[in-house]
Amino acid sequence: QVQLVESGGGLVQAGGSLRLSCAASGRTFSGYAVAWFRQAPGKEREFVAGLSAYTVYADSVKGRFSISRDNAKNTVALQMNSLKPDDTAVYYCAAKIRPMVIGSDQYNYWGQGTQVTVSS
Repeated sequence: QVQLVESGGGLVQAGGSLRLSCAASGRTFSGYAVAWFRQAPGKEREFVAGLSAYTVYADSVKGRFSISRDNAKNTVALQMNSLKPDDTAVYYCAAKIRPMVIGSDQYNYWGQGTQVTVSS
């Protein structure tokens, strides 16, 4: 099985940046699609960004966030720039066998989440 752990969350002012990292154990990410989701209090979990043979981003983060893979480290990162208060949420890393999809119910490996809080 694949175990995922997120790191890099924290408190940042609007306009700032954070870099989240998702590390895998048990297997490599090589054959998997990896995606970031987020869930704010009282809201549904939403797709943020995904990576397989290509990358895709939610419209709300396009141009501000970037997802990348480091095969040597077996990690997937989410670089978040120009953060807004609306980006505040718990961010989750998820993985599935390729191809990538944006529906959270299609992912069978999940991390525990990391809190991102963006202040005004």
